[in-house]
Amino acid sequence: MEGRRLRGGFTTTDSPPLHTSEPLRRTAFNRLFAAVYFSAILAVLYRHVRNLFLLSTTSLLSFSIALSLFISDLVLGFMWASLQALRMSPIRRKEFPQDLKQIIKDEDFVELDVFICTADPYKEPPMNVVNTALSLMAYDYPTDKFQSMHWLPFCREHNVMERSPQVYFESNYHSSSPHFEKIKIMYEDMKMKIEHVMDKVFNKWIKGFTRMNHPTVIQIMNYKQVILDKKHDKDNSGRLMPNLIYVSREKNKTSPHHFKAGALNVLLRVSAVMTNAPIILTEDCDMYSNDPQTLVRILCYLSDPAIKSNLAFIQFPQRFHGLNKHDIYACEYKHHFQVNPMGFDGLKGPSYIGSGCFFHRRALFGGPSTPVPPEIPELSPDHVVSKPIQSQEILSLAHHVAGCNYENQTNWGSKSGFRYGSLVEDYNTSYRLHCEGWKSLFCNPKRAAFLGDVPITLFDVLSQNKRWCIGLFEVAFSKYNPLIFGSQYMGVLMSLAYSHYAFWPIWCIPVIFYSFLPQLALLNQFSIFPKLSEPWFFLYVFLFLGAYGQDFVEFFLAGGTVHRWWNCQRMWMIRGLSCYLFGSVEYLLKSVGISTHGFSLTSKALDDEHSKRYGWGIFEIRVPSPLFVPLTMAAIINLFSFLLGLTAFMRGNNMEGLGLQMILIGFIVLNCLPVYGAIALRNDGGKIPTQITIISTFVSVAFYYASSLCF
Repeated sequence: MEGRRLRGGFTTTDSPPLHTSEPLRRTAFNRLFAAVYFSAILAVLYRHVRNLFLLSTTSLLSFSIALSLFISDLVLGFMWASLQALRMSPIRRKEFPQDLKQIIKDEDFVELDVFICTADPYKEPPMNVVNTALSLMAYDYPTDKFQSMHWLPFCREHNVMERSPQVYFESNYHSSSPHFEKIKIMYEDMKMKIEHVMDKVFNKWIKGFTRMNHPTVIQIMNYKQVILDKKHDKDNSGRLMPNLIYVSREKNKTSPHHFKAGALNVLLRVSAVMTNAPIILTEDCDMYSNDPQTLVRILCYLSDPAIKSNLAFIQFPQRFHGLNKHDIYACEYKHHFQVNPMGFDGLKGPSYIGSGCFFHRRALFGGPSTPVPPEIPELSPDHVVSKPIQSQEILSLAHHVAGCNYENQTNWGSKSGFRYGSLVEDYNTSYRLHCEGWKSLFCNPKRAAFLGDVPITLFDVLSQNKRWCIGLFEVAFSKYNPLIFGSQYMGVLMSLAYSHYAFWPIWCIPVIFYSFLPQLALLNQFSIFPKLSEPWFFLYVFLFLGAYGQDFVEFFLAGGTVHRWWNCQRMWMIRGLSCYLFGSVEYLLKSVGISTHGFSLTSKALDDEHSKRYGWGIFEIRVPSPLFVPLTMAAIINLFSFLLGLTAFMRGNNMEGLGLQMILIGFIVLNCLPVYGAIALRNDGGKIPTQITIISTFVSVAFYYASSLCF
């Protein structure tokens, strides 16, 4: 157990700790299983190498098939082995916020700056941003740090936990309390005022300015302008209210803007000039606070001098509301957001996942023992702001540091701030911070600290994943490669853990090979796996069941269901045939200068028809995208192969040599059931576009005849 309790500036051990950690009970089993499973992988790779030598003097086709299977299993082995780094010493933490206020006075509570990122008012409606801001301002925290005129007192009086007004009113629409009705009317009035305020902000834009070509806009808005009562600067308990500061950084077509990382760095500099709070919360506009105790929880760690000196950030998991019953698109990402971070936490700490993260401002300015001084003293983490934020001097400096040319010839994006060079700025930033010697913590309370929206169409899900794939490859094939650079600064286990994500897109290699090669071989009665009577057959079965079994146990122990786990495996295959493949190809083309990519947002605006189909659990594949062509091809070829093999088996043909192929193909067909429904069975508008079906069928038939000539 670790954890300390502070009293009068000293650590005492005679009282309960503010936080504890303990290893997961399955750690010993994970290590034993890893040793056994790794031995099985080596045995299969040995078989592949032996076959390659035996077939090197025979037909080119046989050698090519053996080589393809060897490469596929090598990739599967590497991805499995790199994941084991996260299973060697996972830990679970617990905080005791109920004891904190007995130790720390209100005036000693740390100040906080909150960054809420938004980029497109059409895909990310402004009202979502306001609900997120209000939920964060309604924390149970000293009211001179956070406050909202009527909403926070209402939450306290009625013990409201859902502190996003929109979520609360939607979940309590039958309430008839007079106080409830009054607050609800105020909320509806606020919606109209938001439109007015946004018009005021954008009136600064003149003709000829676009999203990619406009000056810096910094608008300071007191909550009295937005929330309700314009006559007062204080809430109904007499406390001063905070300021809401809208920042739109300068952009032009000749200067790189570095996507979200660039936006965060502008917020980092502007906030330093205006407030310079030592702690920063980064949040997406579609994630709202769901636990008013969150800030008190992080203080349980920030108050511990034993870990504070090299603690860069505290990461909360991303959890979501609005998921349909069985999470058909596997957007929960339970392994990525809840299971694997515990493994990271047992090493040097979890990676940054883009939102729900509390940073030490100091951590963004060099390593713990090697600080990087900023260009001007006003940006230093130690700078004390002594002037009002609305003073002309402060506003002028804020506009200056938000300019698109400010970062020229500086360390921003390389040694200071959020790091550039990748579309996944969160992964890249935390990776570099860990290399510099910082550590992080994973805080996962029973009640979700934040809840967010999920994409509700398959196209949005795959587009989002494709962007991640490109960004991960940008790190994997840079000079900061986690296997080479990372192992020198973080150790082997941590570098393997980061490598598992950096090379995430290469899952497409085994998925594609195993989705087409055994099927085409079966169509031509060509065996590529061991016979059912051979000992090697049982080794393959062990590898398959072992990997899926361990994955299921982790998923289930994290609170998952069997149906959601199955959808998670299905989506892994679908991503391998679509976004992993296209992301890899797009990165390759971009690397040789043939094509470029851009940052595309996932829509947070809900469409009624899409929402209905998502709620019913229907795959939404109506968009005519090339992403769906390999997926549809795999569905067609696997179904055709399975039916042909089943027919041959029923006729009494000897299928012993093709048994493993039939099992594999049947498994893929089972995973493709929603795709078959979208192709032919459904008439609700969720089916695959006709052109995608025609193209996929034509390519599948051509592929089959081409393969028959080879076999």
